[in-house]
Amino acid sequence: MRKFAEGQGQSAGEFYTPKEVGCLMAHLIDPQPYRTVYDPTCGSAGLLIKCRLLFEERHPKEKSKAPKLFGQELNPVTFAMAKMNMFLHDYTDSTFQIGDTFTKPGFAAEGAGLRRFDYVVANPMWNQDNYDETLYENDQWKRFEYGAAPSSSADWGWLQHIAASLTENGRAGVVLDTGAVSRGSGGKSSNKEKSIRQALVEADVIEGVVLLPGNLFYNTSAPGVIVVLNRDKPAARKGQLLLVNASAYFVKEKPKNVLTDEGIAAVSQVFQLWEKKRETQLCSYGRRSSRDGLQP
Repeated sequence: MRKFAEGQGQSAGEFYTPKEVGCLMAHLIDPQPYRTVYDPTCGSAGLLIKCRLLFEERHPKEKSKAPKLFGQELNPVTFAMAKMNMFLHDYTDSTFQIGDTFTKPGFAAEGAGLRRFDYVVANPMWNQDNYDETLYENDQWKRFEYGAAPSSSADWGWLQHIAASLTENGRAGVVLDTGAVSRGSGGKSSNKEKSIRQALVEADVIEGVVLLPGNLFYNTSAPGVIVVLNRDKPAARKGQLLLVNASAYFVKEKPKNVLTDEGIAAVSQVFQLWEKKRETQLCSYGRRSSRDGLQP
């Protein structure tokens, strides 16, 4: 899949998340036995597979208890690739739906709302501009309780769909453009994305944000961030979020940079211990702010 993305450039990069980023996301959500993992924009299903592989690595004698995988993909060719990927890994107990998750979520019952999952991992297309505000305002699944995202970018619409797809103690890792966590912050005027960020932080749903190194992704040179959601933070973490700068953990390769194993381990440890690593200055704490959702 990496070679395919390298050969096809941006057109293929839309459907492929570097495996190192997928590994970090799997470590951040840490899937447990008998759980469910969902990706609403699954592409070739690499993020789901990384979660299952990590579970098998950590629980080698409990493969029968591995979390079940669920995904939805819009593109028919990529949907077929996801199904093939599951077959090659012998994960035939996985379930996939085809179609636009925004307009017709595949894991929803008529009149019964969205299906809820224990974990969500996703790398939705950044800054999608093909959804207007009426979609948010007339949503029958009531996914967008924190506000309507602007028509210029669906980033915070995806965050809300994912939050609505989590169980009461569910966790998620979502890759977004770095601009998604800062747009509108400096202005005094109203901003839709700023308002949604603020509402999610005040609801104490965001557990942390990880700044990734630049030039990792095949469809952009922008660094990207991982936003970590947690529906049930431990008592000691209530009202806090963790800001992690992992931008230095990479090696230069052709044609793209690669996130290092050291970086994956360091970021994972910071989240597990929930404490500042003074020797590397890897992270800082943030508290909920009434001014903007992701201000330290």
